[in-house]
Amino acid sequence: MHGFLHNILPADKANELLLIGQERTIKKGEFFIRAGEIPKKFAYVNSGLFRYLYIHKNGNEFTKGLITEHNFISAYSAMISQTPSFFYIEALEDSDVFEIPYPKWQIMLASDTFWTKFLLGFIEKGFNKKEKRERDLLLLDAETRYLGFLEEFPGLDKRISQGIIASYLGIQPESLSRIKKNIRS
Repeated sequence: MHGFLHNILPADKANELLLIGQERTIKKGEFFIRAGEIPKKFAYVNSGLFRYLYIHKNGNEFTKGLITEHNFISAYSAMISQTPSFFYIEALEDSDVFEIPYPKWQIMLASDTFWTKFLLGFIEKGFNKKEKRERDLLLLDAETRYLGFLEEFPGLDKRISQGIIASYLGIQPESLSRIKKNIRS
């Protein structure tokens, strides 16, 4: 599996990362991070699918984000502040990840500016995604958000439940059914 690192990193840097991390399979429905837990790891998703999930005390679920293959999963702000995560990271499919322990990552980060630049690239990518998601939720109607979802995540509507899609869009499943019916007609 670790040949994937050579696709995103120069060979010598991929080998450095391989020395501190480990490959892991996370089964559908399992959590990589749980709310209330202080995260001590993050991971690169080689294959599979995850969601960032808030669960309200009344049991309602809110999907904060969807993370597809070739992206990192992390409760990063909780990890760097060493405070409990407010959200879960749940596998929506059986997934293969490359898990990196945060303490070892910190040592690598301090040892070479390459890793600082590498991290900055992913933080910028994540920030842009987060800003777009917030903008879409605040400014776009539900149908436009659904069409945007289909464009941003081609084929994902076939891989996850309509309930999770509705949760991601910030609407009720019944509303999603109406939107899909309107689009078809």
